[in-house]
Amino acid sequence: MNSITHPIGQIFQPIFHLFGVILAFFYGVVPNYAFAIIMLTIVIMGVLTPFTVKSTKSMVAMSKLQPEIKKLQQKYKGTENRQVLNEELMKLYKEEGVNPVGGCLPVMLQAPFLFILYSVIKGLSAVNAHGLAAPRYIPTSSKMYGNLVAAHGQIKVFGMDLSLKTFSHHSSIYTQLPFFVLVLIAVGLQYFQMAQVNNRNKKTGQPIPAQQQTMQRILPLVFFYFYVIIPAAVVLYMIASTIIRIITQYALFATGVSNPHKHTGGTKEVEREVPGSEGKNDSEKSKPSTLKSNAAQNRANGKRKRKDR
Repeated sequence: MNSITHPIGQIFQPIFHLFGVILAFFYGVVPNYAFAIIMLTIVIMGVLTPFTVKSTKSMVAMSKLQPEIKKLQQKYKGTENRQVLNEELMKLYKEEGVNPVGGCLPVMLQAPFLFILYSVIKGLSAVNAHGLAAPRYIPTSSKMYGNLVAAHGQIKVFGMDLSLKTFSHHSSIYTQLPFFVLVLIAVGLQYFQMAQVNNRNKKTGQPIPAQQQTMQRILPLVFFYFYVIIPAAVVLYMIASTIIRIITQYALFATGVSNPHKHTGGTKEVEREVPGSEGKNDSEKSKPSTLKSNAAQNRANGKRKRKDR
């Protein structure tokens, strides 16, 4: 495994140092490791937010296309029509400008950042051949470096060493319990984020794609496994990033940016033409109804005048 990860790690060395410098900077502002990690998360999510916006729009658009997709699936049933079905689906996606895997984009983009942050956290708690703390990737003149050396490489936050994993050696079950809580919070927030999109689709009457439902059920469970085998500092990053995505999605839904009916005619009222009005402009088409209403009003006024006499 090391033979594979070592060359990859060498390629990412400049990025490891960049992340380390950013962490050390924020730690110098507020000497708290959780604060530094959350601020780094905000920086990363600032880069990824445009992709989150695109992903949310893609998921909503895919939901809107479900009736058309089902029609094609009914039309081209059977394995012998599989190729034709795929071609027709691709044509539909292209015509509507929808990427069927667009909803997975933020998850796929998270992977390299998880690897980078995992490597940086591992470097912060590194020790030398003499068993002494020797943090890597951060400036040796930084406050973070000095505090890590003094704490023997422990990334202490509220009594938790964020360099440890859920199933690392802990002094007692009570000290291990907060690590389980972090993992459960991370998984719960991911379920909430996905349910946020589903609830939006239900409110707008849009069906939820079967593939999307399957992905939303499986992905949090997959991430649960990763959360228990990575340092708590990386789990904290995932919690902060998921909260930012939830806020971003809420803003998109509240402002109508991802409204599936927007620009689709879903809310547009159907105008009925008066028979024989073809070729007339809008003002001319409205004349018959206006004349009728005026005539009715005149008749009513005439009746009232005759009664008064």
